[in-house]
Amino acid sequence: MASQTATRSTTTESFDVVTVLRALSDPVRLELVRQLRASEVPIACGTFEVKVAKNTLSHHFKTLREAGVIVTHREGTQALNTLQEDELDAAFPGLLDAILPR
Repeated sequence: MASQTATRSTTTESFDVVTVLRALSDPVRLELVRQLRASEVPIACGTFEVKVAKNTLSHHFKTLREAGVIVTHREGTQALNTLQEDELDAAFPGLLDAILPR
């Protein structure tokens, strides 16, 4: 049986605009968010198409999680990431559309 553990779920009241914008200001993190937004399913940490070291990538995921931009949950040995798109849009309408046009 697969283990499922969620990490950092955010309510719209707990978003801080400065923290979210700071998290989205880095090109690597913005690319991670772009890939998550384009995906209809959660993406495993090791399968993102970015050229950074594993420890650097871990730092970027942590920054996005702490800002509430993404949620990571475990299924077995995989850490799967989901964009908090609905929650971000409720807190900051149009933000993702403004910085990541479809």
